[in-house]
Amino acid sequence: MSARTLPSAAPWLRRATIDLDAYRSNLGRLRELVAPAELMAVVKADGYGHGATHLAAAALEVGVRWFGTLDLRNAHELRAAGFRPPAGPDGTADPDAVALFAWQFSFTETFERAVSERIDLGISSLAQLESVARAVEAVSQASSPDSGGAVDPALTALVHLNVDTGLHRDGVLPADWEPLVTRAVELVGAGVIRLRGIYSHLAEASDDDDTDSAVLLTEAVERANTLGARFDRRHLTASSAGMERPELRLDMVRMGSNTYGIPVTDGVSAADRGLTPVMTLSARVARVKRIAAGTGVSYDYTYRAPHETTVALVPVGYADGVSRRAQHGVSVALRGKRYPIVGRVAMDQFLIDVGDDPVEVGDEVTLFGTGSRGEMTVGEWADVIGTIGEEVCSGIGSRVPRAYLSEGADLSEGAGLSESADL
Repeated sequence: MSARTLPSAAPWLRRATIDLDAYRSNLGRLRELVAPAELMAVVKADGYGHGATHLAAAALEVGVRWFGTLDLRNAHELRAAGFRPPAGPDGTADPDAVALFAWQFSFTETFERAVSERIDLGISSLAQLESVARAVEAVSQASSPDSGGAVDPALTALVHLNVDTGLHRDGVLPADWEPLVTRAVELVGAGVIRLRGIYSHLAEASDDDDTDSAVLLTEAVERANTLGARFDRRHLTASSAGMERPELRLDMVRMGSNTYGIPVTDGVSAADRGLTPVMTLSARVARVKRIAAGTGVSYDYTYRAPHETTVALVPVGYADGVSRRAQHGVSVALRGKRYPIVGRVAMDQFLIDVGDDPVEVGDEVTLFGTGSRGEMTVGEWADVIGTIGEEVCSGIGSRVPRAYLSEGADLSEGAGLSESADL
């Protein structure tokens, strides 16, 4: 047997390359598709593992002004990065302002910082709404101690009321809808909040179920209108229904998966939609070994070489987001050809069987990407291991550096970063 190891001066060992041009192209395609509805780009979970700050900056360049962050931590990070908040009580005075929509909060959240930073808040209970009202009063008093209790119009909270139309996660049930709307109307009259939206989320279990949910949202809007509420916008659909059900797009569509080129419809690829996968996951061969027939590899010897062959070590593993299920059916691309993962995927590495083909330490291995190098796409990868592309991308760990490409240039910090090959 012979073995070769990766030189310590290798430029990088593992990385996820994020194609910002592809992201901008996807956004442009999707904005055209959903028009006249507005597109909200969902960048929760650090942009599904792609990097929310870089993506939001790229999205601004093509005119996207709404971003879904899920929680306030992500929203605060974007504000700290310089994404300017809307001005004025209606939140529309500044055409270059960025609306950040958050809807999942700690039960102890007091909302003062969210109000100060003009973050759009998805409200699912009367208790949350009262907390927002107290936050507006507290922030106004702190900024203008001599105001006599009057609310500063520039600090009016931007609120979206969430009605539960069948998903049964967040949202107000019908029995609690009228008290929430009644109180919201009172706060609008007092200048404390603005009703920037009413929204819900589809279960996407079937077309009939989604239609029933849309009817419930319409009824909620009509009931709220009779109570004096007026909403700036209605939003219901995300990536799947946003593509498949144009009649449900309403005023805004919240899209995450499609923007990253991750297919959301069974049997339909990103290319079928005119979209391009944004993330490419790569690593470099760290070791090459020639092994005899019958040799077992990796933990438990779940694979034994059927004949003399060459195996190559790829230094990413389940700690980096490569599922242990990838042993069964996943292939990676090396020198334009696919090779199967063999043996158990370990925490930090896996092996591929390259047979008698030439392979060198330092060769680039593409786990998934656009398919242009012969590699699997993230949709194909997800299908093989029995999950969805969103889970694959968002699971790529933090020790995998992100490299950001735009117009052929690497925009990431430490683009030439050397990584240790001591495995």
